[in-house]
Amino acid sequence: MDFRFDTSQLEWHHIAAGPEFDEFELAYDYSILGYDAKTGTLDMLMRWSGEGGYCERHRHTGVTSTLVLEGEQHLEELLPDGSVEHKVRRAGDYALSLGSEPPHLERGGQDGGIVLLSMHTSNVILFEVLDADLKVLAEVTIEQLVAR
Repeated sequence: MDFRFDTSQLEWHHIAAGPEFDEFELAYDYSILGYDAKTGTLDMLMRWSGEGGYCERHRHTGVTSTLVLEGEQHLEELLPDGSVEHKVRRAGDYALSLGSEPPHLERGGQDGGIVLLSMHTSNVILFEVLDADLKVLAEVTIEQLVAR
């Protein structure tokens, strides 16, 4: 069975900043599919082009399910010893994060990528945005992400 989730009718929000933001270029789109702030649940899609660009350096604070719908998701996990572990997830790959994983950066593969993220929080915060020294710049809640 061949299935493709139609993303053409979704409302996409573009986020971008040049390398002056940090040592990498920030460039991705996201679309919120649904959320319930009272139960701490938010489902969204993230999309990267094949031309590069990352999402913000961040750390999930709650449970996050990830399903790669198209292309690839490249993760660069920032390990405590300063090294980086590179992981590649391809269309159809699923991952479950319990909120204890290392901070990371994400981008698409050579042909881009679209992932479904289903995030759950018990303390209001979905994820923390981090600087190059892994200090918290911002704590992102469901309300903040929806308003952005």
